[in-house]
Amino acid sequence: MRPGPVASGPAATQPAGHLPLTGVPGMAATDKPAQPGRDVAILLPLSGPREAVGQSMLLAAKLVLEALDAPRLIAKDTGGTPEGAAAAAREAIAAGAGLILGPLTSSETAAVAPIAREARIAVLAFTNDPAQAQPGVWTLGITPVQQVRRLVDVAQGMGKTRFSALVPNSDFGRAMSDALLVTADQRGLPMPNVVQYSAGMAGINSAVRNVSGYSSRRGVIDAEIKAARSKLSAEGRREAAEISKRSVPPPNFDGLLLADVGDALPEIASMMSYYDLDRGSVQVYGPALWSDPASQSGNFPGSLFAAPDPATRADFVQAYTAKFDAPPSPVADLAADAAAIARLLAAGPGYSIGELTRPEGYAGVDGPLALLADGHVRRGLAVFRVQRGGAQLAEPAPSNFAAPGF
Repeated sequence: MRPGPVASGPAATQPAGHLPLTGVPGMAATDKPAQPGRDVAILLPLSGPREAVGQSMLLAAKLVLEALDAPRLIAKDTGGTPEGAAAAAREAIAAGAGLILGPLTSSETAAVAPIAREARIAVLAFTNDPAQAQPGVWTLGITPVQQVRRLVDVAQGMGKTRFSALVPNSDFGRAMSDALLVTADQRGLPMPNVVQYSAGMAGINSAVRNVSGYSSRRGVIDAEIKAARSKLSAEGRREAAEISKRSVPPPNFDGLLLADVGDALPEIASMMSYYDLDRGSVQVYGPALWSDPASQSGNFPGSLFAAPDPATRADFVQAYTAKFDAPPSPVADLAADAAAIARLLAAGPGYSIGELTRPEGYAGVDGPLALLADGHVRRGLAVFRVQRGGAQLAEPAPSNFAAPGF
């Protein structure tokens, strides 16, 4: 974690300063003397189906908070349930925690929020569900809105302003398409056409044909062919043959957002070719999940997605691996960021909303981030281009809060 402030304002051109991952080694983060109001609680599934995830995140937080100047860490097990998270929050507050890190999931966050609000304690939750964001409760997980906003910014820089979305009929598909609709509205762009599909080739076939507007695009050519053939002459037949060689006109959009992984992607790629969606004129965009080669994103070479740059977490991975003899899980980054924010603010006035929403933001493991007053989080993401051999960096993440793309 590099939890220092990110420079802001017109003169903010230098990379952010940052605190070290670990300070002077001291006693364990959980064994320090109690300091009510300064202590930090972390709520994680330390038992149950998500125990491995919870343990990895706990180690990440301990790594950041083991320094002598860091606050004491109070670890509480949620068991991975809303009821367990609520009980853990009450125990943490009773133990004197001045800030809550976690819990992990959306439902757990919903259970913790009213308890923390009543106690006037801020929450840095690890969910990526923007519905849980509210004043005093921040959602640190990387959200569809963060990804889509970054992609639209890049698309506009490429001169592409007309979007459609082809998404699965799922919570994630709807979240990605909703993010596109909101972003387009905020940017004053034409309202995107969103088409959902159900699983299977039949559903995908119908959806691609629909989103492409193939019937109307091809219909112009078919009508001319029909008119030529109606002449009932050799000249008419020759004319019809020439017309049939024409390319189908391009669709009325130049950017297409997809939100799926796995076996659906080669099916979509095949149908896009069948319905004359030329990737030379239509730029394809995907979710951050496409960073995993197993996502089958390779079916869309040249497509773009927004995600954290793995290079920015190299220091954290090295420190974590050296300490615990195994690399951290990607979600452990969120715990490291939350712990580092706590460590930074504990050295000053504390964990008030005004301090947490410092305008200069923070330099996190996965790039710059800023906590907004409404509970949402702004993130600076890198943009990657899919290639047959794997994704390549197309545009780096912004280096500070004032840079374009943040």
